[in-house]
Amino acid sequence: MSVYRLKNLLSPRSVALVGASARPASVGRAVLENIHKAEFKGQFGLVNPRHAEIGGIAAVKSLDRLDFVPELVVITAPAGEIPGIVEQAGRRGSAGALIVSAGLGQGPGSLHEAASAAARKHGMRLIGPNCLGIMMPGVSLNASFAAHMPGAGNLALVSQSGAIAAGMVDWAAQRGVGFSGIVSIGDQIDVDIADMLDYFAMDHKTRAILLYIEAIKDARKFMSAARAAARVKPVVVVKSGRMAQGAKAAATHTGALAGADAVYDAAFRRAGVLRVSDLRELFDCAETLGRVESPTGKRLAILTNGGGIGVLAIDRLVELDGIPATISAEARRKLDAALPPTWSGANPVDIVGDADASRYAAALEVLLGDPDNDAVLVLNVQTAIASAAEIATTVTELVGKYRQQHRSWAKPVLAAWVGADQHIIQTLSDAGVPNYPTEDDAVRGFMHLVRHREVVEELSQVPPAMPDTFVPDAQGAREIVTAAIADGREWLEPVEIKHLLEAYDIAMVPTYAATDVEQAVAYAEDIFAQGGTVVLKIMSRDIIHKSDVGGVVLNLTTPEAVRGAATDILARAKKLRPEARIGGVIVQAMVVKAKARELILGLADDPTFGTVVVFGRGGTAVEIINDKALALPPLDLQLARDLIERTRVSRLLKAYRDVPAVKPDAVALVLVKLAQMAADIPEIREFDINPLLADETGVTAVDARVAVGPPQRKFVGSGPANFAVRAYPSQWERRLKLKDDWRIFVRPMRPEDEPTIHEFLRHVTPHDLRLRFFAPMKEFTHEFIARLTQLDYARAMAFIAFDEATGEMVGAVRLHSDSIYESGEYAILLRSDLKGRGLGWALMQLIIDYARSESLKAISGDVLQENTVMLEMCRQLGFEVKPDPAEPDICDVKLKL
Repeated sequence: MSVYRLKNLLSPRSVALVGASARPASVGRAVLENIHKAEFKGQFGLVNPRHAEIGGIAAVKSLDRLDFVPELVVITAPAGEIPGIVEQAGRRGSAGALIVSAGLGQGPGSLHEAASAAARKHGMRLIGPNCLGIMMPGVSLNASFAAHMPGAGNLALVSQSGAIAAGMVDWAAQRGVGFSGIVSIGDQIDVDIADMLDYFAMDHKTRAILLYIEAIKDARKFMSAARAAARVKPVVVVKSGRMAQGAKAAATHTGALAGADAVYDAAFRRAGVLRVSDLRELFDCAETLGRVESPTGKRLAILTNGGGIGVLAIDRLVELDGIPATISAEARRKLDAALPPTWSGANPVDIVGDADASRYAAALEVLLGDPDNDAVLVLNVQTAIASAAEIATTVTELVGKYRQQHRSWAKPVLAAWVGADQHIIQTLSDAGVPNYPTEDDAVRGFMHLVRHREVVEELSQVPPAMPDTFVPDAQGAREIVTAAIADGREWLEPVEIKHLLEAYDIAMVPTYAATDVEQAVAYAEDIFAQGGTVVLKIMSRDIIHKSDVGGVVLNLTTPEAVRGAATDILARAKKLRPEARIGGVIVQAMVVKAKARELILGLADDPTFGTVVVFGRGGTAVEIINDKALALPPLDLQLARDLIERTRVSRLLKAYRDVPAVKPDAVALVLVKLAQMAADIPEIREFDINPLLADETGVTAVDARVAVGPPQRKFVGSGPANFAVRAYPSQWERRLKLKDDWRIFVRPMRPEDEPTIHEFLRHVTPHDLRLRFFAPMKEFTHEFIARLTQLDYARAMAFIAFDEATGEMVGAVRLHSDSIYESGEYAILLRSDLKGRGLGWALMQLIIDYARSESLKAISGDVLQENTVMLEMCRQLGFEVKPDPAEPDICDVKLKL
């Protein structure tokens, strides 16, 4: 249900606590005292059937006896009473409940199910059960049993662990870090991590969102919410269970490489979420993101009174892919004039151990004004010569003055006072200067800022288009897989695999299936006739790794050698695996490319995130080498390039010594094609291409294994049910014939359409732009258009129309669903010189059909009163047209579906 009614739960005007206990050490008593201490400003009621008052606060026997309707009901009662309490709250009209209590169980007939059913009946939202509670400093609400109430700030924390949330509160109290909200979601009976991401992404009081995750329940919902949130503010996650392995034994190399935590890593990367390894890093992120904006680059200047610690900071910076800033000639001249001649003369700017506050100030002022750095880290090692506290005060005063002078954007300044006492920490924190116990922590904090900026840029990149020549034979490929499943097989035969790859334009060495020795010799003679050599492999549905039974023989050059090798292979397989079904031998042309790189590409199935694409160093020792990277499909060329770049073997794809570089994008194209195959054929469970030989001429698959089975629906909704990120919905491509035989091609919008849209907007008059955007539009930035084209098909759809004769874009229509996926808001724009030819009508009908297919209940929109053509079309399409009560120039239009 996304953010539906969450504002009522997290910013309630009235609260009731049900189940508070008179026992001093009980959870209910702790929650009551915390609510009282926080001085909640709204109405508050206490419900307890056995006590007339608790802790001096009067109680009533039931919710029905309260003289107001509580928006939020906080429940600390025994588990058995909770379904009844939720039902009672729903009848009274409460928006939702926070269930702190544990013990509701799971599954059919459980208290968990009964409470959920009661809430659904009344449209209530539920947080918990089994949670610490919620702390919302902005409304003075502490409905938790945490030891402290955090101060107000701009960080949001969402945690699956109550202990982690409590620990963050304690840390924040010591560091002066404030929160816009802390929500412990517990067992996620209803409100989950994705809902909270949606809520805090739109909360103007929240600058960054921190997550503690143990497991994701609904991967598609999470990916959709995380991608949306990461576009507008930093999202940082720490996930436990990094060393846990997937429970299922993998039958292919790709399955073995796709460990559970590696898939989470790939999911977080795809969503634009910053992953940190532990709570210390999460604290550092909170310290950094809560106080300063991201820098424009990753050049860091380091100011220190100790050369050793400065060099350590530089080492860590380079290790984390940051850049030690150079010092401009002008800045160097100023530093020479202000500092003693013994200063380091380079970055780190070591101003010597006897540096006092004035020397720090002089050097920092120069560095803040130097355009050759993007941020400044101030380090201090305490000495008996100069007061560390005085230096901290001077630095904070200078930073405050600098920020006043640069209100629109100020260069980030970070600090690390080694061994600082609480007074110095408080001085830096009060001034909004991120500060850390060591130089290592400070550099990591800086790189978190850098990574967030890079994430935002990556999410708005325009990916290159696929070659027009790539048109897969999806139907033919699907028939191969369907026939194998109908035959009761779990693995495709080698010749079937070759045809499958051919359907997606992936080259594979000539491959034949021989049922006996003489047929193998005959196929080999065909290969010899073309000047090739032969490799033989055992053909068995039960022997997945052929080399384990000596089932591969290379470099065969004569018919006699083939006859002998085939005989030996079959005999060995029968001896070592007597239970295996032996179908014969595979005969392949042996590709000898001395300078080719051996790669592995494939698809694996993850129980949480569905299909995963794997890339890495190939060969028989792939698990031992373990040089791999994972990505969630669908992929475009840019995502495929990024996947490749995250491996060590990517360096070998470039030219070195006398070895030419691999053909540009040859490997990336295969990855994109594999991802498309997974979308078209969800019956593919696992897919190995190992090795894929890559060189300057292109790529060739030498061996492959494909596991198939009936599709397993992991995710609800249209599009591939095995993809956590909803794929490009090609089924909505249409060819339309309008008035005067005008032929139009319409398809869903893609990220690479940005240049097309820029060109299209040149053909739309300022008047029509104002009717569409409700304001004069003088400039369309990359960021603005990227927000239009970077669609999450799970939440929005846009159709783009092209004139088939010219290939030019002629119009677009879009629909964005509301938070509970019941209604969608539409918008439409046509080329001004092509209006009146039926295109607008056709696009509106198409978006209505799409909304119906998504089970939306209504489409709505805002239309200017002067846009009479659009209003008339809406009436003809069956929309209800009403004046907007708040905006007299606007009409609200709505179509019930």
